[in-house]
Amino acid sequence: MPRVYIKTYGCQMNERDSEAVAAQLVAKGYEITPTEANADVILLNTCSVRDMAEQKAINKMENLAGQTRKKRDVVLGFMGCMAQSRGQQLLDQLPDVDLVLGTQKFHRAAEYIDQLLAGKRDKIVDTAAEAGSEGTIKEHLLLGSAERKSVSAFVSIMQGCNQYCTFCIVPYTRGEERSRTIADIVAECRKLVEGGVREITLLGQIVTSFGKREIPAVDGKSAFVQLLEAVHAIDGLHRIRFTSPHPKGYGDDLVEAYGRLPKLCQSAHIPLQSGSDRVLKLMHRGYTRERFVGIINKLRKVKPDIGLTTDIIVGFPGETEDDFEQTLSLCREVQFDNAYLFKYSQRRDTPAAAMPDQLAEELKEERHARILELINDIGAGRYREHVGQQMQILAEGPSRNNPSTMMGRTRCNKIVIFDGSPRHQAQLLDVKITRASLFTLHGDPAILE
Repeated sequence: MPRVYIKTYGCQMNERDSEAVAAQLVAKGYEITPTEANADVILLNTCSVRDMAEQKAINKMENLAGQTRKKRDVVLGFMGCMAQSRGQQLLDQLPDVDLVLGTQKFHRAAEYIDQLLAGKRDKIVDTAAEAGSEGTIKEHLLLGSAERKSVSAFVSIMQGCNQYCTFCIVPYTRGEERSRTIADIVAECRKLVEGGVREITLLGQIVTSFGKREIPAVDGKSAFVQLLEAVHAIDGLHRIRFTSPHPKGYGDDLVEAYGRLPKLCQSAHIPLQSGSDRVLKLMHRGYTRERFVGIINKLRKVKPDIGLTTDIIVGFPGETEDDFEQTLSLCREVQFDNAYLFKYSQRRDTPAAAMPDQLAEELKEERHARILELINDIGAGRYREHVGQQMQILAEGPSRNNPSTMMGRTRCNKIVIFDGSPRHQAQLLDVKITRASLFTLHGDPAILE
């Protein structure tokens, strides 16, 4: 039985794609191994959002090629966004690589690996577009801790992006938006719930753009809100989340859905990127600072306890000190629970890469450190506000850092560590929050039955 090791870089969509590839391989008789040491096939599922992510994957593959060359024949492959972007160049740069699989070809992985192991083909590069690929990633494999993974699952509802932000390579690596049907998505979700899943996260590059061109609005409800309603109707499902949206997708119908769909968790990850209108325009984001703050205010009016996180890029070409200060001031105004902070990274063939006034790395580092300190200070205060409260959690499984304790997640998407046991797995529990550390809460097990 051939053994396969898969390492995933990047976003939750990449994690989901890796799960689907693993499930295909297991169905064909392969074994998924947690270590590369004894693998017959090693696949790196890559990210292209930042140069550092690409370099990590390339360096990893160089090391793997050197190790496996000395030992035995091993199939080495790249998948995902960097594979899509670079294609044949990866084989030219790393001749020991056997497979380069693009973002619309994950469902071909098992077929191609079969051919490579059987010696029917020497090298395979497939980055071509394929109609209908958005509906092919349905397989699920509960990797790692089966207990943890059985509680929640990612469901990909669409592929691609039409936003074309000037800093982003994703539209070029994932293609244009292609949405699945609501019926197909609901069928996948229902099957997961029947298998014990209690929380589903709907995934899309811009998830709120789901079905915009294919599915007409009904009674003022967008296609995405119609999908939320359909998934909400599944018996046995406790919670619904989604990521990542775009601020432009937060119409009144979606804001209102937070108030009337009990299974829709009161948390939202809404990428800001910058607090400066001038920089937002350069980024081609399609909204203003005022519009963004207005969305936050509407959400908090419907759900005052909503958990809010965001993405922020510092050091975009031409970003002045005043632009950066506007981002800091917006963070103080909005009071995010947490934020994912990125130093701008030039991506080839994107408009921003050719913009004048590229900032020095030292300045990006300095601004990144300043905003990180602010976000940590704000987040620490937001988490401390929960101390003494009783909060509902969905128990996911043993804590990653201390397997003798359990971890769960609140409806506002905060991790809670508590002294439970495996019998609490997949249960909705009320715990009293006793203390808060940075971006983690700790719950009192005394109220558990």
